[in-house]
Amino acid sequence: MSKLVFTSNDAFTVGIELELGLVDSQTMALSSSVQRLLDAAPAELASRIKPELMQCCLEINTEICTTIEEAESDLRRKLLAVQGLTDDLGLRLWWGSTHPFSHWCDQKVTQNERYLNLVDLLQEMARRLVTNGLHVHVGVESGDKAVMICDRIMQYLPLLLALSTSSPYWEGRDTGLASHRSKIMEGLPTAGLPPLMRNWSEYVWLVNHMVDTGFINTIREIWWDVRPHHNFGTVEVRVCDMPGNLEDAMTISAMIQCLVKQLSDEIDHGAYQHDCHPMMVRQNKWRACRFGSDAKLVNSYTYQVESVSTVVARLVERLMAPAIELGCERYLLRAQDIADRPTWSDRQRLILQETGDPTEIVRRMSEQSRIETSAAAE
Repeated sequence: MSKLVFTSNDAFTVGIELELGLVDSQTMALSSSVQRLLDAAPAELASRIKPELMQCCLEINTEICTTIEEAESDLRRKLLAVQGLTDDLGLRLWWGSTHPFSHWCDQKVTQNERYLNLVDLLQEMARRLVTNGLHVHVGVESGDKAVMICDRIMQYLPLLLALSTSSPYWEGRDTGLASHRSKIMEGLPTAGLPPLMRNWSEYVWLVNHMVDTGFINTIREIWWDVRPHHNFGTVEVRVCDMPGNLEDAMTISAMIQCLVKQLSDEIDHGAYQHDCHPMMVRQNKWRACRFGSDAKLVNSYTYQVESVSTVVARLVERLMAPAIELGCERYLLRAQDIADRPTWSDRQRLILQETGDPTEIVRRMSEQSRIETSAAAE
Protein backbone atom coordinates (compact mmCIF):
# COMPACT_ATOMS: atom_id res chain seq x y z
CA MET A 1 0.00 0.00 0.00
CA SER A 2 1.37 3.39 -1.00
CA LYS A 3 1.87 6.02 1.66
CA LEU A 4 0.43 9.44 0.84
CA VAL A 5 2.15 12.19 2.80
CA PHE A 6 0.15 15.37 3.28
CA THR A 7 2.23 18.54 2.86
CA SER A 8 1.30 20.67 5.85
CA ASN A 9 0.42 24.36 5.42
CA ASP A 10 0.59 26.67 8.44
CA ALA A 11 -1.51 29.36 6.71
CA PHE A 12 -4.67 29.46 4.63
CA THR A 13 -2.79 29.96 1.40
CA VAL A 14 -4.79 30.13 -1.80
CA GLY A 15 -4.15 28.80 -5.29
CA ILE A 16 -6.59 29.26 -8.17
CA GLU A 17 -6.90 27.35 -11.44
CA LEU A 18 -8.88 28.85 -14.32
CA GLU A 19 -9.93 26.57 -17.16
CA LEU A 20 -10.74 28.70 -20.21
CA GLY A 21 -11.85 27.78 -23.71
CA LEU A 22 -9.97 28.79 -26.85
CA VAL A 23 -12.21 30.04 -29.67
CA ASP A 24 -11.55 31.26 -33.19
CA SER A 25 -11.91 35.05 -33.26
CA GLN A 26 -13.87 34.94 -36.53
CA THR A 27 -16.20 31.95 -36.20
CA MET A 28 -16.36 31.96 -32.38
CA ALA A 29 -16.16 28.14 -32.51
CA LEU A 30 -13.85 26.17 -30.24
CA SER A 31 -10.33 25.91 -31.66
CA SER A 32 -7.89 23.08 -30.89
CA SER A 33 -5.03 25.58 -30.68
CA VAL A 34 -3.52 25.18 -27.24
CA GLN A 35 -0.17 23.94 -28.58
CA ARG A 36 0.16 26.97 -30.83
CA LEU A 37 -0.39 29.17 -27.81
CA LEU A 38 2.05 27.24 -25.63
CA ASP A 39 4.71 27.38 -28.36
CA ALA A 40 4.32 31.15 -28.53
CA ALA A 41 4.41 31.71 -24.75
CA PRO A 42 7.53 33.19 -23.14
CA ALA A 43 9.44 30.99 -20.71
CA GLU A 44 8.31 32.90 -17.62
CA LEU A 45 4.66 32.22 -18.50
CA ALA A 46 5.03 28.64 -19.70
CA SER A 47 5.10 27.04 -16.23
CA ARG A 48 1.73 28.52 -15.26
CA ILE A 49 -0.30 27.90 -18.39
CA LYS A 50 -1.02 24.28 -19.18
CA PRO A 51 -2.93 22.13 -21.65
CA GLU A 52 -5.98 20.21 -20.51
CA LEU A 53 -7.54 16.99 -21.79
CA MET A 54 -8.88 18.79 -24.86
CA GLN A 55 -6.76 21.00 -27.09
CA CYS A 56 -9.46 23.70 -27.05
CA CYS A 57 -8.88 24.35 -23.34
CA LEU A 58 -6.17 26.25 -21.48
CA GLU A 59 -5.48 26.17 -17.74
CA ILE A 60 -4.01 29.24 -16.04
CA ASN A 61 -2.68 28.81 -12.49
CA THR A 62 -1.65 31.25 -9.79
CA GLU A 63 1.44 30.92 -7.70
CA ILE A 64 0.90 30.03 -4.04
CA CYS A 65 -0.70 33.22 -2.69
CA THR A 66 -1.35 34.42 0.84
CA THR A 67 -4.36 36.61 -0.02
CA ILE A 68 -7.11 36.81 -2.63
CA GLU A 69 -5.84 40.25 -3.61
CA GLU A 70 -2.43 38.75 -4.36
CA ALA A 71 -4.07 35.97 -6.37
CA GLU A 72 -6.06 38.48 -8.38
CA SER A 73 -2.96 40.51 -9.25
CA ASP A 74 -1.20 37.29 -10.26
CA LEU A 75 -4.04 36.22 -12.54
CA ARG A 76 -4.50 39.66 -14.10
CA ARG A 77 -0.84 39.73 -15.17
CA LYS A 78 -1.02 36.24 -16.65
CA LEU A 79 -4.36 36.78 -18.35
CA LEU A 80 -3.12 39.98 -19.93
CA ALA A 81 -0.09 38.12 -21.30
CA VAL A 82 -2.27 35.27 -22.58
CA GLN A 83 -4.65 37.76 -24.22
CA GLY A 84 -1.70 39.20 -26.12
CA LEU A 85 -0.86 35.73 -27.41
CA THR A 86 -4.44 34.90 -28.38
CA ASP A 87 -4.82 38.23 -30.17
CA ASP A 88 -1.72 37.46 -32.25
CA LEU A 89 -3.01 33.96 -33.04
CA GLY A 90 -6.54 34.98 -34.02
CA LEU A 91 -8.07 33.47 -30.89
CA ARG A 92 -10.17 34.57 -27.93
CA LEU A 93 -10.65 33.28 -24.40
CA TRP A 94 -14.05 31.80 -23.57
CA TRP A 95 -15.11 32.23 -19.93
CA GLY A 96 -17.87 29.64 -19.80
CA SER A 97 -18.17 26.03 -18.71
CA THR A 98 -19.59 24.69 -21.96
CA HIS A 99 -19.54 26.20 -25.42
CA PRO A 100 -22.90 27.32 -26.86
CA PHE A 101 -22.64 25.52 -30.21
CA SER A 102 -19.38 23.61 -30.84
CA HIS A 103 -19.67 19.81 -30.67
CA TRP A 104 -17.58 17.69 -28.33
CA CYS A 105 -16.92 15.07 -31.01
CA ASP A 106 -15.10 17.68 -33.14
CA GLN A 107 -12.55 18.47 -30.43
CA LYS A 108 -9.06 16.95 -30.34
CA VAL A 109 -7.52 15.18 -27.36
CA THR A 110 -4.18 16.52 -26.13
CA GLN A 111 -1.52 14.06 -27.21
CA ASN A 112 0.27 13.10 -24.04
CA GLU A 113 0.48 9.74 -22.33
CA ARG A 114 -1.69 10.60 -19.35
CA TYR A 115 -4.58 11.93 -21.40
CA LEU A 116 -4.39 9.12 -23.96
CA ASN A 117 -4.52 6.56 -21.13
CA LEU A 118 -7.47 8.41 -19.66
CA VAL A 119 -9.41 8.26 -22.91
CA ASP A 120 -8.55 4.57 -23.26
CA LEU A 121 -9.92 3.91 -19.77
CA LEU A 122 -13.04 6.10 -19.89
CA GLN A 123 -13.80 6.08 -23.63
CA GLU A 124 -16.66 8.43 -24.60
CA MET A 125 -17.09 9.65 -21.03
CA ALA A 126 -13.63 11.23 -21.34
CA ARG A 127 -14.12 12.51 -24.90
CA ARG A 128 -17.23 14.41 -23.79
CA LEU A 129 -15.23 16.43 -21.23
CA VAL A 130 -15.27 19.62 -23.26
CA THR A 131 -15.95 21.63 -20.13
CA ASN A 132 -14.22 24.30 -18.07
CA GLY A 133 -14.27 24.89 -14.33
CA LEU A 134 -12.91 27.02 -11.51
CA HIS A 135 -10.75 25.13 -8.99
CA VAL A 136 -9.69 26.74 -5.70
CA HIS A 137 -7.04 25.37 -3.33
CA VAL A 138 -6.83 26.52 0.30
CA GLY A 139 -3.96 25.43 2.53
CA VAL A 140 -4.60 23.45 5.72
CA GLU A 141 -2.35 21.98 8.36
CA SER A 142 -2.93 18.22 8.16
CA GLY A 143 -4.49 15.41 6.19
CA ASP A 144 -7.01 14.72 8.95
CA LYS A 145 -8.03 18.38 8.95
CA ALA A 146 -8.37 18.35 5.15
CA VAL A 147 -10.66 15.31 5.22
CA MET A 148 -12.78 16.80 8.00
CA ILE A 149 -13.17 20.07 6.11
CA CYS A 150 -14.11 18.21 2.92
CA ASP A 151 -16.90 16.57 4.90
CA ARG A 152 -18.15 19.78 6.53
CA ILE A 153 -17.92 21.98 3.44
CA MET A 154 -20.10 19.66 1.35
CA GLN A 155 -23.36 21.29 2.39
CA TYR A 156 -22.08 24.60 0.93
CA LEU A 157 -21.06 23.17 -2.45
CA PRO A 158 -24.54 23.59 -4.03
CA LEU A 159 -24.48 27.29 -3.16
CA LEU A 160 -21.06 27.74 -4.79
CA LEU A 161 -22.35 25.99 -7.89
CA ALA A 162 -25.49 28.14 -7.96
CA LEU A 163 -23.40 31.32 -7.93
CA SER A 164 -21.10 30.19 -10.74
CA THR A 165 -23.42 28.51 -13.26
CA SER A 166 -22.39 29.23 -16.85
CA SER A 167 -23.21 26.13 -18.94
CA PRO A 168 -26.79 26.15 -20.24
CA TYR A 169 -25.97 25.02 -23.79
CA TRP A 170 -24.62 21.78 -25.23
CA GLU A 171 -23.99 21.30 -28.96
CA GLY A 172 -26.30 24.17 -29.87
CA ARG A 173 -29.19 23.02 -27.67
CA ASP A 174 -30.52 24.68 -24.54
CA THR A 175 -30.32 21.88 -21.98
CA GLY A 176 -32.77 23.62 -19.63
CA LEU A 177 -30.05 23.50 -16.96
CA ALA A 178 -28.00 26.33 -15.53
CA SER A 179 -25.01 23.97 -15.20
CA HIS A 180 -24.86 21.20 -17.76
CA ARG A 181 -21.14 20.88 -16.98
CA SER A 182 -21.91 19.45 -13.55
CA LYS A 183 -23.98 16.64 -15.10
CA ILE A 184 -21.25 15.85 -17.63
CA MET A 185 -18.73 15.59 -14.79
CA GLU A 186 -21.04 13.31 -12.83
CA GLY A 187 -20.85 10.84 -15.71
CA LEU A 188 -17.31 10.00 -14.59
CA PRO A 189 -16.89 7.17 -12.07
CA THR A 190 -14.87 9.29 -9.63
CA ALA A 191 -16.52 12.70 -9.92
CA GLY A 192 -19.42 14.46 -8.24
CA LEU A 193 -19.92 14.56 -4.50
CA PRO A 194 -17.28 12.61 -2.56
CA PRO A 195 -18.01 9.81 -0.11
CA LEU A 196 -18.02 10.68 3.58
CA MET A 197 -14.64 9.90 5.13
CA ARG A 198 -13.62 10.00 8.76
CA ASN A 199 -9.89 10.70 8.59
CA TRP A 200 -6.76 10.78 6.45
CA SER A 201 -6.15 7.06 6.93
CA GLU A 202 -9.53 6.18 5.44
CA TYR A 203 -8.88 8.48 2.47
CA VAL A 204 -5.48 6.88 1.83
CA TRP A 205 -7.00 3.40 2.04
CA LEU A 206 -9.71 4.35 -0.45
CA VAL A 207 -7.26 5.84 -2.96
CA ASN A 208 -4.95 2.83 -2.73
CA HIS A 209 -7.87 0.45 -3.12
CA MET A 210 -8.98 2.16 -6.34
CA VAL A 211 -5.45 2.14 -7.79
CA ASP A 212 -4.64 -1.43 -6.72
CA THR A 213 -7.85 -2.81 -8.22
CA GLY A 214 -7.36 -0.94 -11.50
CA PHE A 215 -10.36 1.34 -11.05
CA ILE A 216 -8.14 4.39 -11.62
CA ASN A 217 -4.60 4.73 -12.95
CA THR A 218 -3.46 7.43 -10.50
CA ILE A 219 -4.80 9.64 -7.72
CA ARG A 220 -5.09 12.42 -10.33
CA GLU A 221 -8.17 10.64 -11.69
CA ILE A 222 -10.25 11.50 -8.64
CA TRP A 223 -12.36 14.49 -9.64
CA TRP A 224 -14.68 14.92 -6.66
CA ASP A 225 -16.41 18.26 -6.14
CA VAL A 226 -14.08 18.73 -3.17
CA ARG A 227 -10.98 16.69 -2.36
CA PRO A 228 -7.80 16.77 -0.28
CA HIS A 229 -4.66 17.46 -2.30
CA HIS A 230 -1.73 15.87 -0.50
CA ASN A 231 1.09 17.33 -2.64
CA PHE A 232 -0.14 20.91 -2.23
CA GLY A 233 -1.43 20.42 1.33
CA THR A 234 -4.81 21.87 0.46
CA VAL A 235 -8.52 21.39 0.35
CA GLU A 236 -9.42 21.75 -3.34
CA VAL A 237 -12.96 22.86 -4.21
CA ARG A 238 -13.83 21.84 -7.78
CA VAL A 239 -17.64 22.10 -7.88
CA CYS A 240 -17.86 25.48 -9.60
CA ASP A 241 -18.61 26.29 -13.19
CA MET A 242 -16.28 28.88 -14.72
CA PRO A 243 -17.81 32.31 -13.99
CA GLY A 244 -17.98 34.75 -16.88
CA ASN A 245 -15.30 37.13 -15.63
CA LEU A 246 -12.35 37.37 -13.26
CA GLU A 247 -14.21 39.51 -10.70
CA ASP A 248 -16.79 36.80 -10.02
CA ALA A 249 -14.11 34.10 -9.96
CA MET A 250 -12.24 36.03 -7.28
CA THR A 251 -15.39 36.62 -5.21
CA ILE A 252 -16.23 32.92 -5.20
CA SER A 253 -12.60 32.07 -4.42
CA ALA A 254 -12.73 34.43 -1.43
CA MET A 255 -15.89 32.73 -0.19
CA ILE A 256 -14.15 29.35 -0.42
CA GLN A 257 -11.05 30.58 1.43
CA CYS A 258 -13.25 32.02 4.19
CA LEU A 259 -15.28 28.82 4.46
CA VAL A 260 -12.17 26.69 4.84
CA LYS A 261 -10.81 28.98 7.57
CA GLN A 262 -14.16 29.13 9.38
CA LEU A 263 -14.56 25.35 9.33
CA SER A 264 -10.94 24.84 10.39
CA ASP A 265 -11.43 27.19 13.34
CA GLU A 266 -14.61 25.38 14.35
CA ILE A 267 -12.77 22.06 14.32
CA ASP A 268 -10.00 23.53 16.47
CA HIS A 269 -12.56 24.86 18.96
CA GLY A 270 -14.30 21.51 19.22
CA ALA A 271 -17.57 22.61 17.63
CA TYR A 272 -20.22 19.93 17.21
CA GLN A 273 -20.41 18.67 13.65
CA HIS A 274 -23.97 19.06 12.46
CA ASP A 275 -24.89 16.07 10.33
CA CYS A 276 -26.23 16.96 6.91
CA HIS A 277 -27.71 13.97 5.13
CA PRO A 278 -25.86 13.27 1.84
CA MET A 279 -29.17 13.11 -0.01
CA MET A 280 -29.92 16.67 1.08
CA VAL A 281 -26.64 17.86 -0.41
CA ARG A 282 -27.38 15.92 -3.58
CA GLN A 283 -30.86 17.43 -3.75
CA ASN A 284 -29.52 20.95 -3.32
CA LYS A 285 -26.83 20.36 -5.93
CA TRP A 286 -29.49 19.32 -8.42
CA ARG A 287 -31.52 22.45 -7.62
CA ALA A 288 -28.42 24.61 -8.18
CA CYS A 289 -27.61 22.76 -11.40
CA ARG A 290 -31.15 23.22 -12.69
CA PHE A 291 -31.96 26.77 -11.58
CA GLY A 292 -28.68 28.55 -10.72
CA SER A 293 -29.21 31.50 -8.40
CA ASP A 294 -32.99 31.10 -8.78
CA ALA A 295 -32.76 27.79 -6.92
CA LYS A 296 -34.59 27.20 -3.67
CA LEU A 297 -32.12 25.45 -1.37
CA VAL A 298 -33.10 23.30 1.60
CA ASN A 299 -31.69 24.55 4.91
CA SER A 300 -30.02 21.57 6.58
CA TYR A 301 -30.96 22.88 10.04
CA THR A 302 -34.58 23.94 9.57
CA TYR A 303 -35.43 21.80 6.51
CA GLN A 304 -37.14 24.84 4.99
CA VAL A 305 -36.44 26.05 1.45
CA GLU A 306 -34.68 29.39 1.06
CA SER A 307 -33.58 31.56 -1.83
CA VAL A 308 -29.94 31.70 -2.83
CA SER A 309 -29.98 35.41 -1.96
CA THR A 310 -31.11 34.65 1.60
CA VAL A 311 -28.51 31.91 2.04
CA VAL A 312 -25.73 34.17 0.75
CA ALA A 313 -26.72 37.05 3.03
CA ARG A 314 -26.56 34.80 6.10
CA LEU A 315 -23.29 33.17 5.02
CA VAL A 316 -21.57 36.48 4.27
CA GLU A 317 -22.45 37.69 7.76
CA ARG A 318 -21.10 34.47 9.27
CA LEU A 319 -17.88 34.62 7.25
CA MET A 320 -17.11 38.30 7.79
CA ALA A 321 -14.81 37.67 10.77
CA PRO A 322 -12.55 35.21 8.90
CA ALA A 323 -12.75 37.48 5.84
CA ILE A 324 -11.36 40.38 7.85
CA GLU A 325 -8.56 38.16 9.17
CA LEU A 326 -7.75 37.02 5.64
CA GLY A 327 -8.04 40.52 4.18
CA CYS A 328 -10.70 39.62 1.62
CA GLU A 329 -13.85 41.25 3.03
CA ARG A 330 -14.35 43.49 -0.04
CA TYR A 331 -14.38 40.40 -2.24
CA LEU A 332 -16.76 38.51 0.03
CA LEU A 333 -19.24 41.41 0.07
CA ARG A 334 -19.60 41.15 -3.72
CA ALA A 335 -21.18 37.70 -3.31
CA GLN A 336 -24.55 39.31 -2.61
CA ASP A 337 -24.43 41.10 -5.94
CA ILE A 338 -23.76 37.79 -7.73
CA ALA A 339 -26.71 36.18 -5.93
CA ASP A 340 -29.10 39.01 -6.79
CA ARG A 341 -28.42 39.37 -10.53
CA PRO A 342 -28.80 37.04 -13.52
CA THR A 343 -26.33 34.18 -13.64
CA TRP A 344 -23.87 33.74 -16.49
CA SER A 345 -26.20 31.08 -17.86
CA ASP A 346 -29.05 33.61 -17.77
CA ARG A 347 -26.90 36.14 -19.61
CA GLN A 348 -26.09 33.68 -22.38
CA ARG A 349 -29.79 32.99 -22.86
CA LEU A 350 -30.62 36.70 -22.92
CA ILE A 351 -28.08 37.33 -25.68
CA LEU A 352 -29.52 34.51 -27.76
CA GLN A 353 -33.06 35.79 -27.23
CA GLU A 354 -31.96 39.24 -28.34
CA THR A 355 -29.89 38.24 -31.37
CA GLY A 356 -30.99 34.75 -32.39
CA ASP A 357 -27.30 34.06 -33.09
CA PRO A 358 -25.27 31.75 -30.80
CA THR A 359 -22.01 33.19 -32.10
CA GLU A 360 -23.04 36.49 -30.53
CA ILE A 361 -23.03 34.83 -27.10
CA VAL A 362 -19.34 34.02 -27.48
CA ARG A 363 -18.47 37.28 -29.23
CA ARG A 364 -20.06 39.55 -26.63
CA MET A 365 -19.04 37.61 -23.56
CA SER A 366 -15.45 37.12 -24.69
CA GLU A 367 -15.23 40.88 -25.22
CA GLN A 368 -16.75 41.67 -21.83
CA SER A 369 -14.39 39.32 -19.98
CA ARG A 370 -11.18 40.84 -21.36
CA ILE A 371 -8.63 42.12 -18.87
CA GLU A 372 -7.88 45.80 -19.32
CA THR A 373 -4.26 46.92 -19.30
CA SER A 374 -4.81 49.60 -16.64
CA ALA A 375 -6.57 47.15 -14.30
CA ALA A 376 -3.84 44.57 -14.70
CA ALA A 377 -1.18 47.09 -13.75
CA GLU A 378 -2.80 48.01 -10.44
